[in-house]
Amino acid sequence: MYKAPYYKADGKKGRARKLPEALFDGVVNDSVMHQVVKVYLANQRQGTASAKTRGEVSGGNSKPFKQKGTGRARAGSTRSVQWKGGGIAFPPIPHSWRLSVPKKVRALARRSALNDRAQNEKVVIADLPKAEKPKTRELLEFLRALGTAGKVLVLTDGKNEQVYLSSRNAQSVSVLPFGEESVYDVLWAETVVIERSALDRDGAAEAEESSSDE
Repeated sequence: MYKAPYYKADGKKGRARKLPEALFDGVVNDSVMHQVVKVYLANQRQGTASAKTRGEVSGGNSKPFKQKGTGRARAGSTRSVQWKGGGIAFPPIPHSWRLSVPKKVRALARRSALNDRAQNEKVVIADLPKAEKPKTRELLEFLRALGTAGKVLVLTDGKNEQVYLSSRNAQSVSVLPFGEESVYDVLWAETVVIERSALDRDGAAEAEESSSDE
């Protein structure tokens, strides 16, 4: 069983806590994580790139010059791909890049990403401070008190508007509700900070679900 350092809302360190076995089971499947990240990045593509073929551009109804006697290569239209203002050969066509993976594969990839961070001691449990209004400086000071460095993913217990708004000016901090993070989000971060109440609630739910499956 993995353990993670625990910090109180005032930034003081408490006793290390055990991570729930239902979620942190020690399995790290690299191939599944790679597959899910590829699907995630593909789904970010808009697929709106477009260009016109020679049949779609305007003009070019008559021959630019006569067929013979000019010493030049014969040409039938100025809309051919070799002419300036002509069409594009094999142009990009708008289409969807969207892919999908089964729900169980996504769940396995998420657990694998979290297990990878736990194995490398990059998971921190914390009680997030209560703020009356968004303060980026206070959030960054709290994260520094946790000993985090580099990119940080903060997973909150449900939607935490104040913490989310406090992180928008910090490029190295991302805030998401626990359970809504993608594999890409977890692997993007060097440190994953999980709110204690979210971990307790989700861990109990995972354990109940796994026992019902048995």
